[in-house]
Amino acid sequence: MSSSEDDRPLAKTHKANGVTNGHPPKSKGIISESVDKTMDKANPPAAHGAPGISIRNGPVEEMDIDEPVVNGNAKGKRKARSGLGNGKTYKEASEEDDEEGKPLSKRRRVSKGKNKVDVDSDSDDAPLVSKKSKAKSPTLVRKPVKASKTAIGESEDSDAPLGEKLAKEKADIQKSAAKEAKAIRKDEKEHPKKQTNGTSAPPKKRKSQTNDFKKESDNDVSLAKKAPAKKNADSRDELSTPKKKGKALKKEETKQDEEAEAEEEEYRWWEDPTKGDGTKKWTTLEHAGVVFPTEYEPLPKNVQLLYDGNPVRMARDAEEIAGFFGAMLNSTHNVENPTFQKNFFDDFTKMLKETGGATDRNGNKVNIKEFSKCDFRPIFNYYDAQRTEKKALPASEKKQLKADKDAAEAPYMYCMWDNRKQKVGNFRVEPPGLFRGRGDHPKTGRVKKRVDPEQITINIGKEATVPPPPEGHSWKEIKHDQEGTWLAMWQENINAAYKYVMLAANSDVKGQSDFKKFEKARELKKHIDHIRQDYNAELKDKVMANRQRATAVYLIDQFALRAGNEKGEDEADTVGCCSLKFEHVTLKPPNKVIFDFLGKDSIRFYDEVEVDTQVFKNLKIFKSPPKSDGDEIFDRLTTSALNKHLSNYMSGLTAKVFRTYNASFTMSKLLQSMKSTGSIAEKIVDYNEANRKVAILCNHKRTVAAGHESQMEKLGDRIKGLKYQKWRVKQMMLNIDPKIKKKKEKEEGDEYFQLDEELEEIWIHEHQNFLVEEERQKTEKKFNKENENLKADGGKEMKHKELEERLEDADELAKKFKKENKTGKVEAEGKGPTVEKCEGNLAKLDQRINNMLFQAKDKENNKEVALGTSKINYIDPRLTVVFSKKFDVPIEKFFSKTLREKFDWAIKSVDEDWEF
Repeated sequence: MSSSEDDRPLAKTHKANGVTNGHPPKSKGIISESVDKTMDKANPPAAHGAPGISIRNGPVEEMDIDEPVVNGNAKGKRKARSGLGNGKTYKEASEEDDEEGKPLSKRRRVSKGKNKVDVDSDSDDAPLVSKKSKAKSPTLVRKPVKASKTAIGESEDSDAPLGEKLAKEKADIQKSAAKEAKAIRKDEKEHPKKQTNGTSAPPKKRKSQTNDFKKESDNDVSLAKKAPAKKNADSRDELSTPKKKGKALKKEETKQDEEAEAEEEEYRWWEDPTKGDGTKKWTTLEHAGVVFPTEYEPLPKNVQLLYDGNPVRMARDAEEIAGFFGAMLNSTHNVENPTFQKNFFDDFTKMLKETGGATDRNGNKVNIKEFSKCDFRPIFNYYDAQRTEKKALPASEKKQLKADKDAAEAPYMYCMWDNRKQKVGNFRVEPPGLFRGRGDHPKTGRVKKRVDPEQITINIGKEATVPPPPEGHSWKEIKHDQEGTWLAMWQENINAAYKYVMLAANSDVKGQSDFKKFEKARELKKHIDHIRQDYNAELKDKVMANRQRATAVYLIDQFALRAGNEKGEDEADTVGCCSLKFEHVTLKPPNKVIFDFLGKDSIRFYDEVEVDTQVFKNLKIFKSPPKSDGDEIFDRLTTSALNKHLSNYMSGLTAKVFRTYNASFTMSKLLQSMKSTGSIAEKIVDYNEANRKVAILCNHKRTVAAGHESQMEKLGDRIKGLKYQKWRVKQMMLNIDPKIKKKKEKEEGDEYFQLDEELEEIWIHEHQNFLVEEERQKTEKKFNKENENLKADGGKEMKHKELEERLEDADELAKKFKKENKTGKVEAEGKGPTVEKCEGNLAKLDQRINNMLFQAKDKENNKEVALGTSKINYIDPRLTVVFSKKFDVPIEKFFSKTLREKFDWAIKSVDEDWEF
């Protein structure tokens, strides 16, 4: 199991490898210009004014990533709304609207002698709140500004943003969904034998539906279909590593990994969808417990915190907290955050009081009460020197340290779950430190306390041997919870959330959880048309509660808003659709809505969308006076009530299933119409383009990474470097055969042998210096590594003179460049150079340049779209496998080793003809 987000390692400065290092900034526009010249494709026709499409023109923080539960980081619950459960409205100002069963607000005009409310005409007359309230911007988030064309997915030569261009495509996909839902129900009625035992109980009948739909609902069943296993093992596993090659590739993996994988080959649990349906998750369970972090080592006496310029001493526990802050001074994003500083200093001074305070070198009391007078640099310098020293260790020592650590942790890496060896996700107890959180979390900087064995509950089989706690300690409790999939748990002190030790992502239990999640989304295919028909009809319902519910479902379905969970008063002011407040929604006639609020993990959500006219009218009503800042838009709706309503359509259906369904179904339709050709790099761009459409339509966004511009500059320099190499090769051709100039210029044009206009003289000289320096670094690195190996094997190290001789090659390269600059001629290189060999080298360079241009376009297009969110959490992984097999692209290009293990069930269970 992955470690929690707040325990991520300190941000490190990444150095680019290869020809990118040390380059001056690239000339502006190299990437976009080069890409436009070689890769422009026709854009689909724009669908102007279509509702349900986002127009993004404000900065947002990275969001929407549903990470696997990290040590059981549970979210708190919002407390029930006082005064709303019985129907009372805000400020007692409209008591006529109290009961949900009554019509819309009686403030609206009605015809004389009639009880019926003219909702449609009145809603148009309802005053639009003139006061444009905006959510207070988080401390670390920039003020929303109008984004550039590129930022909202629009190319410079385009007339409409990408979101608007996708409007027609989205509408077509929804029409296709309705047709497919009807076809599925019809097929099940005509061929009842095709129905399978799904993972859900039969859905409840809906109360207000046509007789025709009632009959169809009676036959509703899960879409979980068993993918037929291929008899040919090689074709079945064509995307996974064949056994013979697998052994060669996994020599460095532990023996336990190989055994676990061999067992997994024998147990294809995904071919039995009913596995794990019961509440009892295991019969026997054995494991070794958890690994605790190392004890704190006090700082040397000469390393102390400075207060007002003077060194101070403090108790061990207070010194440890000071060390937490001092060690991360290079993480300016955190330590320069005022909230982070305040929370840390509050906890630090509190610990000082509990442990006797601080003293100077003479033993006099020092009252530390101003953060600005604290200087943590001596502590940072100490820890930074330790980090540098560790990095500088010889490779042999690093390897030995890792081997020792792996050997010590080996017993904890696996458990025996129903007599099957399963890998444990995260068996390490979180170390103490400073809580970071995500987004603008109000508790960032608080001290995460050390977890003792007395706080930990162990879950294990009754017959199994309970792992012993550290000497002198005892476990809080021993449980035998066969309905739980956790091995150990404890409660952390920041948010009082429970942390769990669970099985790894590639375990049976986790795999089954993912499988059921996507099968539940597949099952929604059968009901989506009725759900959409119903909520569109209820947008005009005369009962306020029903109208609010329909509007919420519309927003969740069309814009992938999260439902919003209930939470306590002491938690961050994060909201979802059901808990949107007055100030989070701004209306712009005729049909635009701006959402601006803190979403999941305190990540800012900012989006401007075009909505259906009736939805706009409804939101205007929901924001009508006497509501003001702090009041909730959907005051008659809760998340639990919404999910209960959705379960009437399909057992187990909740708001979050819509996100998975919309992402997977959209991707499925895009893949069905896709005809990807060309190189692997081109096919990857096609896949990412489809993924990008899914991410935009499903609202998976992120801010542009801080290093994006520098990365694009380095990529541009790499492309320029390859173009310079092409020019040199062509000059070598002239050196070999001067007569070829007329022939090539006649065939290719007069510019064939000319230097690319992007390659300015100053840039060329700096690039040459870089290449010489790079050659020196490579030579020194190789020399040092060879010496380390000699030393490890007990041999005699090479002398420095050997290094000096090797470095002569770099000196020769420098001389060669100097001569070329002077004469304007490039001598041919290599043994027996010929024009044919040079032309072969040019072809290879052209291919490399082309691949990099595709990478550059892909990177630029996706800078504000969270492709990983869609691919990992919302798009059924089997669709990625289908693309991989259908267009012959290695699955490694889409899934890392960790993801291949996580989605092993998907890789092995489908072929290229599988459909979501």
